[in-house]
Amino acid sequence: MKLERYGHGGDLATATEAYGLPQESWLDYSSNMNPWGPPEIVGELMKEHWRDVAKYPDPAVRRLRAKLSETYRIPAESILVGNGAAELIDLVVRVFKPEETVLARPSFSEYEEAVLKAGGRTRSVLLREERMFELANAREFASGAVFLGHPNNPTGRLIPAHVLDELREAGSRMIIDEAFMDFVPDEEELSYIRRASESEQIQVIRSMTKFYAIPGIRLGFMVAHPDLIRRLAEAQTAWSVNFLAQLVGEAVLDERAYAERTKTWLLEERPWLSGELRSLGLVVYPSDVNFLLVSLAGLEGWNVGRLQRAMAGRGILIRDASLFEGLNDSYFRIAIRLRPDNERLIKELKECLR
Repeated sequence: MKLERYGHGGDLATATEAYGLPQESWLDYSSNMNPWGPPEIVGELMKEHWRDVAKYPDPAVRRLRAKLSETYRIPAESILVGNGAAELIDLVVRVFKPEETVLARPSFSEYEEAVLKAGGRTRSVLLREERMFELANAREFASGAVFLGHPNNPTGRLIPAHVLDELREAGSRMIIDEAFMDFVPDEEELSYIRRASESEQIQVIRSMTKFYAIPGIRLGFMVAHPDLIRRLAEAQTAWSVNFLAQLVGEAVLDERAYAERTKTWLLEERPWLSGELRSLGLVVYPSDVNFLLVSLAGLEGWNVGRLQRAMAGRGILIRDASLFEGLNDSYFRIAIRLRPDNERLIKELKECLR
């Protein structure tokens, strides 16, 4: 049974069906969540406000939009909150219906799925392994619409500023997925969020589930010109953002110590884990975020399917990255977790690869 049968990592129910281990026993490296878990305030709010689920949520998500406006210093009229980034990816394509959308491959599969469901077509431009999967120039991407991960999934690479500027100057509609931008130390400088609030050419999608480890809540937001936000809001399903999601989203934005701890931890843990993986003979590509793209190239007799099965037998889930167009069966992706988990990962990998 393929562990990514629904197209994503983190599917503990499928892993349990395939291997018989209870969900709570898995060490999940296939899903790129903050390993510190949700901030404590999330549990406190749920305990305190569980009776309030008897009320309808605010359909305009006013308090959370105001908080996002204050946090990012952009107008509330430029913000649309959604049921996770996935809803917003689907919504922006469904509303604007670009005839052709250019995708940098490998990239998040939901970009293409959204385009095809809306009746559009995609054109792929491959990111080169010899360039460490960095998007080096904009010439190949000039088109009516471009969908880009910034940082990209599964490669973990940011898009160089000059490439984004060149695409903007070329007149392309830029849909920029910044789901992992919170993990980047220079987030404020590198994000396109403020440009999007003023331009009809740029739309930025952000996730709140990865950084704050609340994927079960489903929460994200989009930033665009107010005129575009109004069009998107008209097409959005009513009450798609539930009461608890709105409440939690508002609270976690104040968790400054949590955010600083996460960024400080990652700056230390990413190079440590990368070095340990390289010591096993694996190829580890540069990453700007909380996950790593790794290749088994050079290890005779190994492919990702064999490694995934072997590691699952040891209670550890890794992501089969060959499912991303542009990558072959030597690639896998792993999240970066806390040191004790990472030490166990290295120990189990070492035993498997022997």
